[in-house]
Amino acid sequence: MYILGYHVLLVALWAAAALTTVFALWKGDAAVRYAALTHAAVEIATFVVNPQFGDLGAESLLLAVDFVSSVIFLLLAIRYANLWIGGAMLLQSAQFGLHAYYLVMELPHDRLHAWVNNVCDWGIMVCIFTGTVLAMRRRAQLSREAAELEALRQQRISART
Repeated sequence: MYILGYHVLLVALWAAAALTTVFALWKGDAAVRYAALTHAAVEIATFVVNPQFGDLGAESLLLAVDFVSSVIFLLLAIRYANLWIGGAMLLQSAQFGLHAYYLVMELPHDRLHAWVNNVCDWGIMVCIFTGTVLAMRRRAQLSREAAELEALRQQRISART
């Protein structure tokens, strides 16, 4: 099945990446936003570069994009020390390794490449989604604690008078 010349799963991946990025920018904290923007930049670069250049040129550019995004995820993992960022970093690094292997070995893209590449993409999106949900829960917990402290403060004030 194809939509506008692209496979349905690829279109679903792009839609999920866009929705995950919007959700992360809307409800996430700083770490989630940086990770979502990094992943969105990789997806946009993949969409723009693949049709424009030949196989070797596209693969070299995608390898550079994957390297930069792997380094960004590494810096985010060091800075924020969240488990989900570490998972996203490992998946992005696996994707970088996949592209490096296929470039060095001069192999054509086959089903194994597609499966590993798509599993890494979906895994990164799951990690970003998980980070967004955890950030939402953390904010809710902090607001509950602040409300409890304010109620306790009000009780102490009213007990004094």
